[in-house]
Amino acid sequence: MSVVFLIGFIFFAYLMGSIPTSVWIGKYFYGIDVRDHGSKNAGATNTFRVLGPKAGIPVFIIDVVKGWAPVFIARNVMQVFPDSSDNFLIPIILGIVAVFGHIFPVFAKFKGGKGVATMLGISIALHPIAAGICAGLFLIVLIITKYVSLGSLLAGIFFPLLINFILGTPSISLMIFSVLASVTIVITHQKNIMRLVTASENKTYLFKSQIRRGGHSS
Repeated sequence: MSVVFLIGFIFFAYLMGSIPTSVWIGKYFYGIDVRDHGSKNAGATNTFRVLGPKAGIPVFIIDVVKGWAPVFIARNVMQVFPDSSDNFLIPIILGIVAVFGHIFPVFAKFKGGKGVATMLGISIALHPIAAGICAGLFLIVLIITKYVSLGSLLAGIFFPLLINFILGTPSISLMIFSVLASVTIVITHQKNIMRLVTASENKTYLFKSQIRRGGHSS
């Protein structure tokens, strides 16, 4: 793959990740910046919490696609290079760039979300079985505890265990990525961990919202 082609891919991945889905949907359809409410995070979880499922579901889907698309495209392009020792490397790099764009979006003054949904999209493109198992674990934890953060943390920690010890992979890049993804999720959830420990973490009810149209509390 040429350097120019790779740079173009990186630029595309960053811009894709930078799409501030929750901010744009909140402002356009509700007149609300979700970063001013709830956890003040520009992600799907806070959108569900603040605006409810009608806003939260499309935000979640688009944020997942933001991570899935550049990795999926790159993986298919890499099939042209069968002599590469590890065809996961470039797709993983592009996925990381997309997550970076989600966390520091150029279209939203570099104030974005935590990248969990975008990372899920990357995982689906790289290893759909492991991603599906982790998504199932996340949902179970969320349904039982109502804590999105706890579900995200447990799923993130379980992902490298699946990749490295249970399901297995011939890709060293994927093994390393699974660990880095887990560490990133833990780092970006430090405040949530403290709130979980002190029993002050916000619960998320997927079919309720804190704010209605016009900004009134529900």
